[in-house]
Amino acid sequence: MEQFDILGPDDKPALLAISTPELIGTVKTTLTDMGYKVHAVEDHAQFELRFNQVNYQVVFIEEAFAGADSLENPTLRLVQNLPMSLRRHAAIFLVGQGVETLNAMQAFAQSVHCVINYSELPMLPQLVQKTVGENDMFLATFRDVQRRVYQKTP
Repeated sequence: MEQFDILGPDDKPALLAISTPELIGTVKTTLTDMGYKVHAVEDHAQFELRFNQVNYQVVFIEEAFAGADSLENPTLRLVQNLPMSLRRHAAIFLVGQGVETLNAMQAFAQSVHCVINYSELPMLPQLVQKTVGENDMFLATFRDVQRRVYQKTP
């Protein structure tokens, strides 16, 4: 984990909680090519520390991250149990064998924005662009109101 990685105001940070080496390489390369500044973590404690320090725009969680059972993944459970105000800034992706790509009901059940099956990774740039765009459009009014409220607060 990069201890002193500096993020600027124009950076687009992304956080990866992925254990499979091939998958982390694919996702990291794709996101870097899309202009994201990628941070990868190795375990649940690092994920929690990073997620609470930075407002990541994109977060990828692998179903079996750090050897966890897909049903009891502590990283996924952490994100699911956070108040919406603490996770609204990020488009959260769940990647694994047990999900069907872009299945809205599976995404809803897992409290993520998008689920991606390993077999659909060649479409990753399009999936990220679609999901982040839809999330930004959905939250545009909320973010505008939030920005106005904070500007008026002394």
